[in-house]
Amino acid sequence: MRIPCSRCVLLFSLAALAIPAWSAVPGTGDAQKHDLDAIGTTIPAAPADAKITAALDRISAAHIQHTIAALVGFRNRSTLSSMETDLPPGTGINAAADWIESQFKAISADCGGCLEVKRDTFTQAPGKGPNARVTKPTTLTNIYAILRGSDPQQASRMLLVTGHYDSRNSSNFDTHGEAPGANDDASGTAVSLECARALSKLKLPATLVFVAVAGEEQGLYGSKHLAELAKQEGWQLEGVLNNDIVGGNTTPGDRFQDKHAVRIFSEPIPATATPEQIRRLLFLGYDSDSPSRELARAITDTARSYTGASAQAAAVGLRPVLELRQDRFQRGGDHESFNEEGYAAVRFTEWREDFNHQHQNVRVENGIQYGDLLQFDDFHYIARVARLNAATLAVLASAPPEPVNVEFPPPGPVFDNSINNTVITWQAGANAPAGTRYEIVWRPTAAADWERMIAADKAGATQADGTWTVTLPVSKDNVVFGVRAVDAAGHRSPAVAPLPAMRR
Repeated sequence: MRIPCSRCVLLFSLAALAIPAWSAVPGTGDAQKHDLDAIGTTIPAAPADAKITAALDRISAAHIQHTIAALVGFRNRSTLSSMETDLPPGTGINAAADWIESQFKAISADCGGCLEVKRDTFTQAPGKGPNARVTKPTTLTNIYAILRGSDPQQASRMLLVTGHYDSRNSSNFDTHGEAPGANDDASGTAVSLECARALSKLKLPATLVFVAVAGEEQGLYGSKHLAELAKQEGWQLEGVLNNDIVGGNTTPGDRFQDKHAVRIFSEPIPATATPEQIRRLLFLGYDSDSPSRELARAITDTARSYTGASAQAAAVGLRPVLELRQDRFQRGGDHESFNEEGYAAVRFTEWREDFNHQHQNVRVENGIQYGDLLQFDDFHYIARVARLNAATLAVLASAPPEPVNVEFPPPGPVFDNSINNTVITWQAGANAPAGTRYEIVWRPTAAADWERMIAADKAGATQADGTWTVTLPVSKDNVVFGVRAVDAAGHRSPAVAPLPAMRR
């Protein structure tokens, strides 16, 4: 999290604004009922879409195993190996890139040419300083496949899933020694390929992009180039799902791995926020409501719908855990490259990593097996992760666009947001389909995820001149609100937290 020093002063000044906590007034027969529970319901799972469920059924642990075994078979997928001329045939990162491209093309052939398969090849300049991990101009190649949206009004909206296909061992500069990278990150690459295979035959309104990037181990270079390309080409990326180390490490004797949990990391405040915007977000208590954080919450919402939707989809069986930080402690990943360009992006990572099997030479010492080997991957766990990714992509691609201009209107003769009631206004996203509905969601300020909701029409929302308005008997002092769009089938967009309207 990028925190200017000026925030320290601001946080101390905010503490001085603290007010006494609200207490219930006895004598009503319901003294423990808070205003945040006065209307609405706890959030129910959205109905599972039968077409999405059928797509999840196509995700195969056996197919994932085949993909990862093939990637491990290239022996060393170091990004730096792209410049080597003495590698055995069929090894190294260039051979891996060709194979991944061939897999996307095979998937496309199976769906009648539905995918546009592309190579993003560029030369990475050497890094600077004694710790540079690229020391000479190096060729990098990202491979991606685009499934265009079926609705001309929605096809400009895009969602992306990625993993990195490069690997390394104990030395960043070893381009010849074994570097199988079965978990880090053949597992994430397998998720991307399997999502393409499962979703390619669906007709989804918005566009999906399936990606395998290089250069992650050298400094996120591949994802940085692709994110910059997306910005230059005007991709309307609404969400990026980065899968890195999702192999469900299976080390004999490890009692603390949780095969039914996956961590979801997301930035708290947008990386592109200006110092003034950061001060405003902190003042409002919106340090956990970035678009990336709302994307993470949309993943937990999807999980509620697609756990147990069918015998096979029951294997989704994953509990997405909202990790309220951008990435693991003092580490980073490819989602950050997209954050830096202003895109909502999150990271999926298994519950508990084993560092004997990451960035290690393959060897046995003191009876301990080191190395990122195939034998430590749990292919059924990876399949669960792939199903959660695929379900999220399909739901968000089917949902209407997020509402825009979601605001608390300024106090005045009509609206008065200084009282305990809360007024929220919003407008439909661009080209929102006819029949788009809206839901208001909220959570206590100390809660990580949305807890209650009410349909806008049931809350008495009115619409005039393209602007929706609703008044709720819930104090914004105690909760954080959001507004999300919903279609007739129940597909929900991520929520958007309202900001106080700037006077126009």
